[in-house]
Amino acid sequence: MTLPTAVRPRQMRGRHWWIAILFIIGSSLFGLGAMPYYSEAVGLRATALTFFIGSVFFSAAAFLQYRATVDDLPMARRRARRFWVWAPRDLAWLACAVQLAGTLWFNWSTGNALRSNLGATAADERVWRPDVLGSVAFLVASGLAWIDAAHGGGGRARTREWWIGAANMLGSIAFGVSAVAAYVVPASGDVRNAEVSNLGTLLGAICFLIGAILLLPSPTPTAGAGCTALPAISAVEGVRP
Repeated sequence: MTLPTAVRPRQMRGRHWWIAILFIIGSSLFGLGAMPYYSEAVGLRATALTFFIGSVFFSAAAFLQYRATVDDLPMARRRARRFWVWAPRDLAWLACAVQLAGTLWFNWSTGNALRSNLGATAADERVWRPDVLGSVAFLVASGLAWIDAAHGGGGRARTREWWIGAANMLGSIAFGVSAVAAYVVPASGDVRNAEVSNLGTLLGAICFLIGAILLLPSPTPTAGAGCTALPAISAVEGVRP
């Protein structure tokens, strides 16, 4: 999504800057939480808290990005002064709406991961399941955003928006793998594959950090802030026995 040439107010560029910064902080926190040495040093509860705080930054960024996309819609579709709109045929709006919904699943997942009294079944229902739902939402949002970036490139191959979409798609895939590996086996209460889950989270966080850095507005006011899918939050590590 690119801001129309005639409409590039300073406040819009400022909002795009904050979107990028919030994504950068959130990605950095997820990368930090996925590092084994960090978990060993601070403990599982502090690691889970790191993921939760990161999810809050992502939710804030996703909401600002949704609002930026709404403001970029034609007046006929967004209806001036409407807080929420319905524009499913607009790929940028649809990607940001799906992404925002996914962040709510991740807030729920990481918030429940802070609880220390969850058994294996409860962890699967309250942590793993919303994590998977959020991961699916982000995969869908990444695909929609990448398609939108390709269509909005005006025939130019591999624009900055294209690279942002590519980085976020790779991050979404990595976090999807992480979410599957983070399933808590009811019989043993152990994570199915904690190593793969942590590695997927770390690689995904790096990809999303790259995408967030690329999202920073350029010095010249020529690029807008398209929707960028957020990383999935595999926070089941925080409830391992």
